[in-house]
Amino acid sequence: MQGFVGFMWLLSMALILFSGFALIDAATRREDAYRAAGKQTKPFWLIILGLAFVVNLIFDILSLLPIIGLIATIVYMVDVRPALRGLPGGGRAHRGSSSDGPYGPYNGGR
Repeated sequence: MQGFVGFMWLLSMALILFSGFALIDAATRREDAYRAAGKQTKPFWLIILGLAFVVNLIFDILSLLPIIGLIATIVYMVDVRPALRGLPGGGRAHRGSSSDGPYGPYNGGR
């Protein structure tokens, strides 16, 4: 019985890490990238993945809610994330300077 409990604990930790990674990934993508990819909005995915993360923290893996959270996380990872990554810049927020042009930083004509 001890081995089963250890396995379930490892599985629970894996689900928490998986949903946490998806939540962080969704938070680092640009808002307009979700619209450009034709997916739901960024706040929608942040709420869904945030709920999945909290449910995985609170509930036992054998209940229904973590399974629903796992399904939502899988949908994000196999459908939404690849669509966002396929956009120019990978859908990530660009943190360039105000002097950046379309092909990189402007160096004053040098």
